[in-house]
Amino acid sequence: MAAAFSTDERREHFAYCVQLFGGTTAFSRRLGIDERAIRRFINGERPLGAGLLEETAKALRLLVAEATAAEEQIVAMLKSEPDDPS
Repeated sequence: MAAAFSTDERREHFAYCVQLFGGTTAFSRRLGIDERAIRRFINGERPLGAGLLEETAKALRLLVAEATAAEEQIVAMLKSEPDDPS
């Protein structure tokens, strides 16, 4: 059985996830949530619900897919160009 996460651990991990998106502003735009609300979740002024965590996980999966596509595009560009010393 997996160990339960404490409220502080959940909040800290949520804050880490927000940073993966580039901070509060970028996360706010991505999820359509007010920046003040995000800060309140991080500061513990509002409880982190399962719905918000599920939406965060969904957005992270999308971010991974976008990053993978961008990486693949870079690899394709590098393969199609002659060696460039820069």
